Amino acid sequence: MAKQQSPAEIMRNLAIGYWVARLIHVAAKLRLADLLGKGSRTVEDLSTAAGVQPEPLYRILRALASVGIFTETKGRRFKLTPLAMTLQTGVSGSMHAWALMINDNWAWDSWKELLYGVKTGEVPFLKAHGVPIFIYLEKHPEDLEVFGESMTSISQIENPAVAAAYKFSGIRTLVDVGGGHGSLLATILKANPRLHGVLFDRGPVIARAENERHMTAKGITERCRLESGDFFEAVPKGGDAYIMKYILHDWNDEACINILTNCRAAMNEKGKLLVVDNVIAPGNDPSWGKLLDIQMLIIGGRERTKEEFAALFAAARLKLTRVIPTKCSLSIVEGIPV
Repeated sequence: MAKQQSPAEIMRNLAIGYWVARLIHVAAKLRLADLLGKGSRTVEDLSTAAGVQPEPLYRILRALASVGIFTETKGRRFKLTPLAMTLQTGVSGSMHAWALMINDNWAWDSWKELLYGVKTGEVPFLKAHGVPIFIYLEKHPEDLEVFGESMTSISQIENPAVAAAYKFSGIRTLVDVGGGHGSLLATILKANPRLHGVLFDRGPVIARAENERHMTAKGITERCRLESGDFFEAVPKGGDAYIMKYILHDWNDEACINILTNCRAAMNEKGKLLVVDNVIAPGNDPSWGKLLDIQMLIIGGRERTKEEFAALFAAARLKLTRVIPTKCSLSIVEGIPV
C-alpha cells in the first residue's frame, strides 16, 4: 500500500509543477516522442539522433518516466507510453504544439509578471513585452505559427464535443467570428451537410486559412466563404447564428460588449449568438477553467460565470437563454436579440 502523503509533501510536489512542465517542453523541443515512434532506443542512440549529450538526456528521460511520460527498460532503453505519444507530431491527439507554446520563453516571461499584475491591476503580458499578446504574435511569426498549431491541438479535443452538443439543423448560415483557421467551423459543417458557413477573422489570419486543410477539405470549400475584417468594427451580416469560441475570454468587459454589440447589429431579430467558452461554476471542485482564467489574467482577459455572461449580453441588447454543457470543459452560452 502506498504511503499517504502529508500536506507538506503534497504542497512540495505542487510547488515544483513547473519542473515537470519544463521537462515536457524540452522533450517537445527535441522531438523525443517522434524519435521513439518506431520502438525503444538506448539513450546513447537517442542522444545522437537528437544532437544532445547522453547523460543529461538520460536524467531528463528518467524524470519524465517517473510521471508516466516514457518508460525505461533494461540497458538504459526508453519507449513511448500513451502520455508520451501525445508529444508526437502529425498524429491524432497530438499535444506537441501546446507543450511548446505554453512553456516557451515569451509565455514564461509573462507569467513571471503575475505578482506585478496582482499588485498593480495591470496586465502582466504588457509588463513583460510592452504590447498586447496578439500584436506581439504578429511581430513574431514563428511564435504565431506555434500558437496557431497549439490552438488546433486543443481544438481537436473540443470541436467534436461542441458540434455534437448543439442542434444546428434550424440554421442555414453560421458565422464563425474570430474563427482562426476554421477548424471549429469545418467540424460543424461536416456534421451538418445542409449548413453553410462564413469564416471571419483578421486579414492575415484569413490569408493563411485559405490554404489550411480545414477550409480546403472536400465538402467544406463549396459551403463556406471567407471574409476578413475587425470584429471591433463590424462582423458579416446575414447569418442566422453567430458563433465565437475562445474569443470573449481574451478581452475585458468593455471590449466584449463592443464585440457583442457588433454581432447584435449584424444578426436578424430571430438570430442566435453562441459563445463557446468555459463557464465558471461555484464551489471548490477541480476546474480547468479556473486555472485557464489565470492565463487569461496574464494577457488581459478572463473566464466568466453564467451571471457575468448574462450581464455582458444585456449590455449588448442580448438575452442569455441557456447554457449548454458539452462533453469537454467548454459550454455553449446561447443568446438572442432583445
